[in-house]
Order: sequence, then C-alpha cells, then structure tokens
Amino acid sequence: MCVCVCKPAYDSSLTDAQWAVIEPLLPTRSPALGGRPLVHSRRLVIDTILYVLVSGCAWRLVPHDLAPWGTAYRWFAAWTADGTWARVHDTLRDRVRVADGRDPQPSAAVPDSQSARSSEGGEAIGYDAGKRVPGRKRHLLVYTCGLLLRTIVHSVSVQDRAGAKLVLGDLRTLFPQVGLVWVDGGYVHSVDAGLVRWAHEQENLEIVCVPRNADVKGFQVLPRRWVVERTFGWITRCRRLARDYERKTAHAEAMIQVAMIRLMAVRLAGEEIEPRGPIETEASRRLAEDLAD
Repeated sequence: MCVCVCKPAYDSSLTDAQWAVIEPLLPTRSPALGGRPLVHSRRLVIDTILYVLVSGCAWRLVPHDLAPWGTAYRWFAAWTADGTWARVHDTLRDRVRVADGRDPQPSAAVPDSQSARSSEGGEAIGYDAGKRVPGRKRHLLVYTCGLLLRTIVHSVSVQDRAGAKLVLGDLRTLFPQVGLVWVDGGYVHSVDAGLVRWAHEQENLEIVCVPRNADVKGFQVLPRRWVVERTFGWITRCRRLARDYERKTAHAEAMIQVAMIRLMAVRLAGEEIEPRGPIETEASRRLAEDLAD
C-alpha cells in the first residue's frame, strides 16, 4: 500500500526544480524557539497561494487538497508584512541577471503604469476620468530585459508624472548604477517638465522620452519601451491580476512580486511555461521567428 503524500497536480503548482530554487530563500523557524510543528508544509502553502494567483479564484474557493485558505492567506499576509516576498524576488532577479551574463546592478530602467479596475473597496481606490476606470494603478519600474525593479500600487486618480516620483524616489540608493530612464510622452508633458527637473536635481537621473510616430494610429511598439508592456503581459497571465481584488495596496504589490517569483523560478529551473491555446501558440511561434532573424 502506498503511504506517500503526493503533491497536488495543478498547472500552477511548483515543480521539484522550481521548489529547489525557492526553498532556500524562505524563512525557517528554529526548533529552539518552541511552538507547534507545522501542520501544512511551506511548499503546499505556496502551491495554494499560486493557485489563487494563477486561477484568479477567491481565497475561500481553493480546492480541499491544498492548504486551508485561512492558513495560506495568513502566510501570504505575514510574508508580505515582513518583506519575505520582496527579498525572495530581489534575490531571484539578481540570479537571473547573473545567469544571463549581466551585472546584478542594472544601469537603465523603464517605468509605466497600468490602470486596474477594482470593485472590492479598500485602500487607495480612486477614479480615472480619462479611462473611466475605478480602482488603482500599478506603477512598475523594470530594467531592459523586463524583470521588475520596483512596484508601487496607488490610486488610479494619481497622474503618471506624480506616480513616477514614487517609483523613482531613492532609486539610486537601491540601484546605484541606474542613471538613465526611458519614458513615453505621458511622463514628459510640454507644459509640465517638473518630472525631468525633479529627477535630475533630486535623484541624479536622466529622463529620456521615446516619442511616438504621429503618422501611425493605434498601438505602436516603441523602442526600449516595449519591455515594460511585455512585463504587464507576463503578470496579467495570472488571472488574479486581471483586476485588483486586494483590499490592501501592500497585498496588491505582493501579488505582483509572487507572479514574478514564479516566472523567475521557472527560468532558473531551466523550464518553460508552455503556451496554452492557438493564440498563445501562434504568438510564441512568431516570437521565435523574430528572435531567429
């Protein structure tokens, strides 16, 4: 009779190779401190968090063969509060850069924002009159390969130039080599040049605008700027991030970090997340052709 405990077979669950990447970075509890032993393994807890992230379901609707939703949510909230997700994310990002033959410290960055509709209430809920979206903005700062440097979630009513100061503030303290930031026209307004002046005087950063082609209508792939759009595409593959379901902005930022942790763990494990469906398959084929050229 088999007495082994088998790992739930969900597409969102970690493989053994991915778990080997993440496990050493998680905090451990010393037996000398006492307390009850863990009822549910940390791997099962993370699989439960990833199930909520990828499937987009409510915490209370997780399957019964995963960890209880209350246990998984308490671990998620605790690791958000003590900075565990941020530490794991930053460590994996540096490892990916080293694996790609790059310096762990980037020298250039690309910011952008995404308005996320919210109907759950909570902190920093606003209204974007231009896009007619009630909710929050996810302000990301990525380096030239698209991995995340910083993320700030704030009210959607905050303009991009004001939001950029949140993600660029004290940037040189965290990343001393960053000196160049590529932005689009929304950050560099012909009337308000305050962001450019503030970045130069306060943060010692050079803001370079990547202009759109006025003769082309609709969406354009802008040089240097497309990497942050791809990052938004990466995180919104996780259905929990298709909207903003979190009541706390810290939890909303943590969900983005967990999505990127999953992506980087896959890369460091030497695995790939296979495309699902004809649209994803065709997009993957075209990307492979472009890279081959």
